[in-house]
Amino acid sequence: MGSDKKQRVKEVKTQALAGVEKVLGAAVPAVVEEIVGRTGFRGEITQVKARILQGYDKGKVIRRNVKGPIRLKDVLMLRETQIEARRLKTKVMKGAFT
Repeated sequence: MGSDKKQRVKEVKTQALAGVEKVLGAAVPAVVEEIVGRTGFRGEITQVKARILQGYDKGKVIRRNVKGPIRLKDVLMLRETQIEARRLKTKVMKGAFT
């Protein structure tokens, strides 16, 4: 009986992990094609255009905000590919470009 209980616990854990996987999805790689500009209160966020390499939206180019150092041809691992960042409205660049 003890081994039956252990097996049941393992099944519950795998079902819970499968549910999390459905909600968050697997990370999808995207390569940075263009650096659009900097945003954020102090210019700490970089807006980039990235091409999705795998998954449902393969080949689609989306605009994303990235925090931290970023260069062209870097690979981002995106949790979701449906939501796109708003476009920068002005040409005023903060941070590294001033």
